[in-house]
Amino acid sequence: MGGLRAMIAGGGTGGHVVPALAVGRELRDAHGAEVRYIGTARGIETRLVPEAGFRLELVRSGPLKNVGLRTRLRTLADVPLGVLHCLALLREFRPQAVVGVGGYASGPAMLAALLLRIPTLVYEPNAAPGLTNRLLGRWVSAAAVNFAQTARFFRNAEVTGVPVRPEIFAIAPKPEGSPLRLLVTAGSNGAQVFNETMPGVAARLLAELPGLTIVHQSGPRRLEATRAAYAASCGEASSRGAEGAAARWAVEAFLGDMPQQYAAADVVLARSGSTVAELCAAGRASLLVPFAAAADDHQRKNAEVLVQVGAAAMLLQKDVTEASLLQALLELLRDASRRQAMAERARRLARPGALARIAERVVALARM
Repeated sequence: MGGLRAMIAGGGTGGHVVPALAVGRELRDAHGAEVRYIGTARGIETRLVPEAGFRLELVRSGPLKNVGLRTRLRTLADVPLGVLHCLALLREFRPQAVVGVGGYASGPAMLAALLLRIPTLVYEPNAAPGLTNRLLGRWVSAAAVNFAQTARFFRNAEVTGVPVRPEIFAIAPKPEGSPLRLLVTAGSNGAQVFNETMPGVAARLLAELPGLTIVHQSGPRRLEATRAAYAASCGEASSRGAEGAAARWAVEAFLGDMPQQYAAADVVLARSGSTVAELCAAGRASLLVPFAAAADDHQRKNAEVLVQVGAAAMLLQKDVTEASLLQALLELLRDASRRQAMAERARRLARPGALARIAERVVALARM
């Protein structure tokens, strides 16, 4: 469709931005669309969107849930300004469709699109929708959701799945006898519970499993502290006989090569936001620790969908100790048949056509 213009709004974390970029690339490459993004200065979109070659517009917006009164009042005061700014951006760009992916910028942009009667599509990857998507659900033109139980919150909803990169779907099962690898990931900001607990657990794992290697994504703020904790802990393990332990782990602020990381992993220790879709697409066994403060407890609900069909194991954050985490990881790392069954069941939940279908829905809305 020649001349198609689409605006994608939202962001904050990799869980919002990575699928938003996947949709933008599909619209650009498969449908010839001009795509722009709306985000906030506080989100990871400030780096990832320009790196991907797209124009990013920044508006003021912030959190409403799980914050103090002062922050909530500041956000409420910013809403009218954010909507006015988005109205100006939409009038200037004149998109035929606006896609909201959740996050702080999504609300003002979607409200502005509704006021201008521009067709809108909400993307919701979680079993429990976020506040913005829940408030807008009955007013938007259409929705793309990941779980069937989520469709009831939205008008004209379709279970499309999550737009995971094709490279992740292309990952093959781990060859039998290949080196054992644990991947620890918690999105772009890392997870404090992993950063604080895993260094001690890693020393025991490396001692118990001589062929194991560990790659841990810490987030930028805790990189040096987490590396130091690993060095101290695994150094002690080396002196107790786990030869070469220090060479068998790596801590990085951010992992940009996730397809390669999933391909090398036998077990993934992760949160359960949009990561669950990548785990399913990659067909990898996982231990999920839902973020306890996630809005509406949506991460636990996401994890439960996988656990119920045997596609993942779950450990609630309140139950995480070095001892409980060690036991749960050892059970998975020592049991190849369980990992294989878990990986196969996860793969059955994946939806390889999600990206193309979401883009097709955006194009159809633009033609309304």
